Amino acid sequence: MTGQDLVGQRIKTMRRQRGLSQAQLAHPELSDSYVSLIESGKRTPTPAVLELLAQKLDCSLTYLINGVTTEQMREIELGLGYAKIAMENGEVVEARTRYAELLADEGLAGLPQLRQEAEYGLALASRACGDLDAAIALLIGLREREASEISPDRHIDIVTQLSICYREQGRLAQAVQVVEEILGGAVRPVWTDGLIRLGVQALAAYIERGDLLRARHFSAELVAAAERLDTPLARTLTHWQAAILASEIGSEDEATAHFEKAVAIQSEYGDPRRYARLRGDYAVIMSKLRPQEAESWRDLLVKVAKELEESSASSMDKMRCAMGLARAELLLGSPQKAELHIRSVLSMLDGMPEDLQADAHLVAGQIFAELGRTEETTRELAAAAGLLEPLPVTRYTSHSWLTAARILERIDETDRSVDAYQRALACAGL
Repeated sequence: MTGQDLVGQRIKTMRRQRGLSQAQLAHPELSDSYVSLIESGKRTPTPAVLELLAQKLDCSLTYLINGVTTEQMREIELGLGYAKIAMENGEVVEARTRYAELLADEGLAGLPQLRQEAEYGLALASRACGDLDAAIALLIGLREREASEISPDRHIDIVTQLSICYREQGRLAQAVQVVEEILGGAVRPVWTDGLIRLGVQALAAYIERGDLLRARHFSAELVAAAERLDTPLARTLTHWQAAILASEIGSEDEATAHFEKAVAIQSEYGDPRRYARLRGDYAVIMSKLRPQEAESWRDLLVKVAKELEESSASSMDKMRCAMGLARAELLLGSPQKAELHIRSVLSMLDGMPEDLQADAHLVAGQIFAELGRTEETTRELAAAAGLLEPLPVTRYTSHSWLTAARILERIDETDRSVDAYQRALACAGL
């Protein structure tokens, strides 16, 4: 049923509730035939006519247009505001509950734009809670709406989030495909912040699936486009992802240069949470490229952890930072301090993506191996293996199995170590 049909039906329902005939409602300003056409959905009333009918029916104009009273509209908008605030504050479970409650309210049926906002918010909250299947289903549903219902900017946001979800599930082909449906033509669309964000997700998927040559070419294109666009968001995101790519191919100086550009831009223009996440990534990645400077990276991560707490960041951001601190303490030869951080990480695993959970168990295994606690090491590696086995084959899973093999070798679990090495090779296509 179209919006026009719904408006007509609401007018008809209110007229009958008031005990009026079509002629009585129409007189003297309108004809009864015109009212009949409106009620049957064959004519679209003008705003002036709708306002007149609302007065005659003694109801709100909001109700005739949307099917909700002014009070109900206020409550819905307030509910959306609270859900959005919860999401921004990292209270993702609370946000998901609020969005789901709003969508269960029949009042949203006649409010397509607000319903779309609630569905999109629920998708983001579901992803943040680790329920990628639910997030993908919602995003696909939104993407398949009529073009008239979805603005071009919102469509790009939806596809960006869909690509992220596919990548986090290890479905790298789909992560790339949904982006290339928009950006893969012979002629690129005019670059905007939204399209740059979309392109960055394709670049991340190229890196993760090991397509580094394609990633190099596309990264150069994105950085050049962002510099021409000259917006802080576009420049930050492209230099950030270019730094990650450079670190993957072992180009330490290039990674440093891109990170320093991104940090400089974000420090001046960005929001505190993104600035903290960027610097956290910087410290984690550079600690791998420059382990001899582990103390500096540890100190930076300590600052980032404090900033994340102050900015009400998500549990995932805090967890990644704590894992970075644990790794830094390992590099500094302080497994006891590393254990304090990894205990915090292990307490936050519920609802996190499986690859992130596996990574946490591997770091825990490394720490317990350093501490000579073989039983705990074995337990953490078993938990990591259970999470890794069903995951798709990617560079990440290959690296993770390699890490597990080395830890098992260290604790003299020779047979299991060989098996893990074989899994790492298989994931690498060898």
